[in-house]
Amino acid sequence: MIVADQHRRDCLGLHGHPLLRTPHLDALAREGIDFRQAYTSSPICVPARNSLLHGCWPCRHLSIANADTEAPRPAPADLPAFPQVLREAGYDLTFIGKWLGGKARSPQDYGFRQVTPESAYGAWRAAQGLPPRPGGLPFFGYDEAITPEQSRLHWGADQTIRALREAAAGSAPFLIRWDPSEPHLPNVVPEPYASMYQPSDIPPWPSFGDTFAGKPYIQAQQLRSWGIDGWTWEQWAPLVARYLGDISLLDAQVGRVLDTLDELGLAQSTLVIYTCDHGDLCGAHGMLDKHYVMYDDVVRVPLLMRWPGVIAPASVSDAMVIHTLDLARTLCEVAGQPVPETFQGESLLPLLDGSANGRQDVLAMYMGNQFGLYSQRMIRDREWKYVWNATAEDELYHLTEDPAELHNLAASPDCRETLARLRRRLHQWMQDIHDPLDNGWIRRQLLENRKL
Repeated sequence: MIVADQHRRDCLGLHGHPLLRTPHLDALAREGIDFRQAYTSSPICVPARNSLLHGCWPCRHLSIANADTEAPRPAPADLPAFPQVLREAGYDLTFIGKWLGGKARSPQDYGFRQVTPESAYGAWRAAQGLPPRPGGLPFFGYDEAITPEQSRLHWGADQTIRALREAAAGSAPFLIRWDPSEPHLPNVVPEPYASMYQPSDIPPWPSFGDTFAGKPYIQAQQLRSWGIDGWTWEQWAPLVARYLGDISLLDAQVGRVLDTLDELGLAQSTLVIYTCDHGDLCGAHGMLDKHYVMYDDVVRVPLLMRWPGVIAPASVSDAMVIHTLDLARTLCEVAGQPVPETFQGESLLPLLDGSANGRQDVLAMYMGNQFGLYSQRMIRDREWKYVWNATAEDELYHLTEDPAELHNLAASPDCRETLARLRRRLHQWMQDIHDPLDNGWIRRQLLENRKL
């Protein structure tokens, strides 16, 4: 199970990116299933990753923001988690890479027997006589001191391959989870990946040039907070080029892991999952990173699964899934174990052979981060997206006509019926999941259309 960080769904070769080369991830999809309508429960690292562990919404596990914020709260120690279910079923668990940070419980507390934190790469690098990994935001340079074989991604793949070899020598079923920080910014890549994609060849995202007219104030303010207001595409393109290079480097390492499964004779008996926690703006809407938005750039994610004998090759699913919640439930079922009552997702197993259609819509939530707390709830179906902003104007996008989400139609008289329908649906969801924001004042906003 590989859970990358901040990988845009449209940044895969198989999803039609005009430049990006991801042959190994493309092959994984051809040998399994590509969920083309997968969405995160929350477009931010710690809430999403806790949802994946605990199979429930952030308002249930309460780890609603990253550690360096006003709300650095870990998930409750008594809340069930899918790794614990697998451990009790006799699985041997290994974790490699980026964990939750702050005061969160450790991977060992969740049942992982072997743990290699990503911070160990720094010591490994120093032992090779290499200077520290460069950084800083935004990052315009590259890691000129190393080869790809000395990169953090290659090191992480090495640890994953080592764990696979140990698992192959044993008899227990296993879960090996690798969570690389890439392609999260800053995109610190060595050559040849640093110059694999020329900035002059990269077209602007369809949403670039958003004026934020009729949209919440925080969106235009974010450009000022990041210090990128007024940036041209010529300024953005080098960062996007490094981001694409990081993804190609990651793809090469995924290929090494898949080759090892073949070499060890494990490929036919192993479920492989590739996904991430959420997407990345990376210049879309002229914005950096994520935060305070529910655009598809950050809520839509890649989700690829390969399971020989269960998933037919070249399968494609357009079912709408909430991947963090649904994967937690699914992995318990794969292990043949009861699913904890606190889990709030739906199983992906009926979708693997096309026997079920899944949801008609997806939802997501966000509570803010380093620039302040800021409550949002989103509902998205195949045609419309509605974003309820607790302390700002609401947003409504007609996705079939405006896939770049440039035109906020929430104040349009022609859309009042659609807005009312989506508000009712959103409120029903808030009731179903026991969202603490489901109170009398919020009900008036949503059910009586008393909201700007």
